[in-house]
Amino acid sequence: MTVAIPDSGQPRALKRSMRVVGALLLTLSSVTPASSVFVIVPGVIAQAGTGAFISMAAAALLAVPIAFVYAELSSAFPIAGGEYSLVGRGIGPASGFAILGLTAFGNMLAPAVLSLGATPYLAVVLPGLNPIIIAIVIIVSTTIAGILHIRTNAWVTGIFLFLELLALAALAALGFLHIARPVTDLALHPVVLSGHALQASPLAMIGVATSVAIFAYNGYGAAVYFAEEMHEAPKLVARTILWALVITIATEFIPVTAVLLGAPNLKALLGSNNPFGDFVLTYGGRWFNIAVSLSIALAIVNAVLATVLQNGRFFFSTGRDKCWHASINDRFTRTHSRFHSPWVGTLVAGGLAILACSLGLQLLLVLTGAGISITYVALSVAALCGRWRNRSNHAAYRMPLFPLMPILALLVLAYILYLSWLDPDQGRWSLIATFAAMGLSLTYYFLFLRRRGVWVLRDPHDMG
Repeated sequence: MTVAIPDSGQPRALKRSMRVVGALLLTLSSVTPASSVFVIVPGVIAQAGTGAFISMAAAALLAVPIAFVYAELSSAFPIAGGEYSLVGRGIGPASGFAILGLTAFGNMLAPAVLSLGATPYLAVVLPGLNPIIIAIVIIVSTTIAGILHIRTNAWVTGIFLFLELLALAALAALGFLHIARPVTDLALHPVVLSGHALQASPLAMIGVATSVAIFAYNGYGAAVYFAEEMHEAPKLVARTILWALVITIATEFIPVTAVLLGAPNLKALLGSNNPFGDFVLTYGGRWFNIAVSLSIALAIVNAVLATVLQNGRFFFSTGRDKCWHASINDRFTRTHSRFHSPWVGTLVAGGLAILACSLGLQLLLVLTGAGISITYVALSVAALCGRWRNRSNHAAYRMPLFPLMPILALLVLAYILYLSWLDPDQGRWSLIATFAAMGLSLTYYFLFLRRRGVWVLRDPHDMG
């Protein structure tokens, strides 16, 4: 027998204590440029070879209209639930819940992806570490830290972010000081390692790699997860997202290009499990490699912390929207009496990330890539519906050239998804897993939430 928890009528609120700088530090830490370059981008290179230049460029171009979509929708609906809140308000509740399930599936995997990538960079000082144990230690420690006040976490992540940007600047400098081939080789004649020989990169693989590159840039829209803790959120959240986009592209695309141009031996680079670490070791020497590697390890910890923070706020919002059993909803909306953080949601986010560590890094990369692309599709449609149905006209920020931006994003995303489907080994399975997660979400929505009429998208009590 279950006992329903009475609805108090007023959801427990997060405390507004940040402006653009604090939110930008947390957002960039969610993107974590250094972790993306050293942990995620090697997956792009493994699939596309030097075609990673094209994949990263295509993903950067796609990021521009998507960032405008995020900015307008977040300005209209600055809700801690993130993407599902935007899609649900822009399109409708069923679409919103499908993205809720996909977000729960993908966002919970992200800390595991990042944490599992930390071991190679710690191994330069402490070889022989177990990747899963290290990942669990990182997730546990960052989950505990995630319960602290949001401003404390903003400044902690800011310090770590400064160190990782220094490491990326050093990586770019090494590449541009040792250029071994023209940029036209990367753009017009990309190659991939097949066996022990270099061959032209297949277009399908560049497309599949682009979906992973999208994941590498992903996170500039994470500002919306912290919007309920920002003063003047409808006005400032859009500015935060657009600044995060510019900094993300610059700090990832430039050093990746520098390494592809400066690698002395393409076969060695493309066949390496740690291409950027090996590149630093080749040109910078052992001690320089140790310094950069430790900076990357700190960047990964920083990224996991920021991601756990946003996931905790996601669960807080799902509880407020009554997505689960009444007792679970009650616990998710509890905030810490001293730190004002959604501590239960944060603990759950950390626990799910620990479980995801057992899946392995390569599988996690495949599972997350397509999910982000589908989420971007839903956001683009939500931006169109929001304007055309007068649901987002109250936004303090309005994207330029509407409806060109969301339509352009949809066209590019359709092509990327088509190329992913052409890859039967990874891309197709990624799409199948994504649609399965959405299908399970919709089944739960129609069989339980819709029939009971309990799922209502709620706004924060204070939207100031």
